[in-house]
Amino acid sequence: MNVQSKTFSAAVLAAGLCLAVTGCTKSDSSDSGGDSKSSAAANDNAAASQQVASPSASGPGCTYKTYGGGVPKLDITDGKTVVGFSQSESTSNPFRATETKSIEQQAKKLGVKLIQRNANADVNAQNSQIEDMIAQGAKVLVVAPENSDGLGPALAKAKAAKVPVLTIDRTVGGSACTDFMAFIGSDFYHQAQIAADDLAGATGGEAHVAILTGTPGNNVTTDRTKGFQDQAKAKYPKMKIVASQTGNFAQTDGQKVMEQLLQSHSDINAVYAENDEMALGAIQAVRSAGKTPGKDVKVVSIDGIEQAVKNVAAGQMVSDIETNPRFGPLAFQALQDFYGDTGVQPKVIIKDGHFTADNAKQALDQGLVY
Repeated sequence: MNVQSKTFSAAVLAAGLCLAVTGCTKSDSSDSGGDSKSSAAANDNAAASQQVASPSASGPGCTYKTYGGGVPKLDITDGKTVVGFSQSESTSNPFRATETKSIEQQAKKLGVKLIQRNANADVNAQNSQIEDMIAQGAKVLVVAPENSDGLGPALAKAKAAKVPVLTIDRTVGGSACTDFMAFIGSDFYHQAQIAADDLAGATGGEAHVAILTGTPGNNVTTDRTKGFQDQAKAKYPKMKIVASQTGNFAQTDGQKVMEQLLQSHSDINAVYAENDEMALGAIQAVRSAGKTPGKDVKVVSIDGIEQAVKNVAAGQMVSDIETNPRFGPLAFQALQDFYGDTGVQPKVIIKDGHFTADNAKQALDQGLVY
């Protein structure tokens, strides 16, 4: 994707969504807080809907007949079958709020009986909550994992109870169609490559970069770190990574860490934040240090939340690579395909937008952000 791309990968017709050659896609319950008028509008905006970029394979997908040796066939839209949704983090985060709202809206639209829990960034709590939903009668689960490697106990419980698990936005350990149904999410490695290209373009390829990494132990952090490092090493020899430290995907942590890094590395003139929450914190830290974000320190981030895209439009950030959180339509289509004849491919990668100075204002005006 070109650094100056004016297109929005996320802008697609809702009716034309197709789930990895498996069909076309089209979110109910508590724990939905943190919603805003803009995120609600974006959920209803067809142009902001998720679109599939590519499946991991063509050919037969995973179905209820092949999953873990076979599970009972269900009709998730019969109004009786309970679908459980496990959210990993607080919906005070716009990404999580939009993701939860999308699942709720699509469940309501389809007449799905939905129960849900929020782990609030505690993987042990998420294990317990998933097991609790199974005990309460959930027959199939949609899980946004807090930790890629930490949900072994819950997955084992689900497998023993013949409750299939669809993962969204982060991966889990194990094998597709054995330990979990499939993964739907972004190409995090490629997002990071775009971020590196954007920072290089904004700095003429010469920069002292601080990386604010996400929470350790999940594939998003791993891929977003490696993608940036690999791209910088391969293409931009004068773009030096002088510091890298976790901000735990949180604004407060991002600000605190950035303040410390600016004190210990006065030469930092560029920041790559692995999510927008940390980017917003970094911008505050830059200002507190008496520097001007967008001028003295160039900032690139990933997610596409409203405030970050506004910062791009205002010149305070170079760019923001979207991670589209509107999983409801694709997730429920995946479940319907799983219980049908088509099946679901093991890895379904979605298209994400790329917000730059050229298109950020337009994206905001069209309601494409959340």
